[in-house]
Amino acid sequence: MRDAQSFDEFYRSTSRRMARYGYAVAGDHGEAQDLVQEAYTRAWRHWGRLSAHPAPEAWLRLVVTRLATDRWRRLRTLRGALRLAGPPPTVGPPSEDSVLLLQALRQVPANQRQALALHYLFDKSVDEIATEVGVPVGTVKSWLSRGRSRLAALLPDLANVELEATDVA
Repeated sequence: MRDAQSFDEFYRSTSRRMARYGYAVAGDHGEAQDLVQEAYTRAWRHWGRLSAHPAPEAWLRLVVTRLATDRWRRLRTLRGALRLAGPPPTVGPPSEDSVLLLQALRQVPANQRQALALHYLFDKSVDEIATEVGVPVGTVKSWLSRGRSRLAALLPDLANVELEATDVA
């Protein structure tokens, strides 16, 4: 059984040392905070047994060390894969129409914008959108109609502009 009070005492008495240790192991404050937080989360999950451990702080340091090692290995694997794949292709700037469309979309209410995105970018039917969003079909139809009308009013010069999903992302 976990005892919150004893865990709180353990945390208060060890957290500064663990933060310094995490920084020494990771070499980065943000990374150290993540490692130490994860270690304390695991300690809390096992606190019933860990509180009886002869050296719970040593156990925590071991967890931080192993987590840091695992992250380092994953990064090394990722770097190797990226090196083999080469640099990503150069992406050109967005078209003027894309910029105008994004500006107009920001002026459309969020529910209408969501319906438009699901319908036009993900090719979802009205029924699928209604199910995903959890609203009646008529509501989705209304959102789409109002969203299209609002965009038409905001973009009178861009009739029938076709954009790919990557242009809008």
